[in-house]
Amino acid sequence: MNAKEWMRKEDMTTALDCHLGWMRKALGFAQRALEAQEVPVGCIIIYDDKIIANGGNEVNKTKNATRHAEIIAIEEVRTYCAEKKLSSKDVFKSSILYVTVEPCIMCAGALRQIEIPLVVYGCRNERFGGCGSIIDVSCDKAITSNIGPTFDAISGVLADDAVSLLKNFYKGENVNAPDSKRKVKKEQRS
Repeated sequence: MNAKEWMRKEDMTTALDCHLGWMRKALGFAQRALEAQEVPVGCIIIYDDKIIANGGNEVNKTKNATRHAEIIAIEEVRTYCAEKKLSSKDVFKSSILYVTVEPCIMCAGALRQIEIPLVVYGCRNERFGGCGSIIDVSCDKAITSNIGPTFDAISGVLADDAVSLLKNFYKGENVNAPDSKRKVKKEQRS
């Protein structure tokens, strides 16, 4: 199902099944990020009914706060397009991005710039969400009128699974966090 077909009412059951299937794939990349001691966010970009890019957070690995799953996937699409001699602008306009956690404000802005028409995400991002939780960069033309067209967002797809991965990450200690930000274990406080 391409980005334009997702909205036809007669295809809603098919669309939901499709969204669930793709989100399960994105959750697999989130699991990989968790195993690499990164915040477990996974992302895939679908074009012509296939995954052409994926990403998991690489912030801790690279010590670069911009290395979010969506940014990595965007870069992979650009590489894919260069290799296939395709227009990245045309490919992005016909793609769907699946991500396990609501894109942050930075990523939502990047998604407007590349003109992706649809983002499907799992759980809300109550701290940095750019698709409505904090600010709606995805569709508010007044906020960012000159960065690109708005995009549609579908939320809540396998949200509980995404939250579960996040809880697994945050119940442990982030060994990559600066000393001043690390959790102090109960036994260390005494």
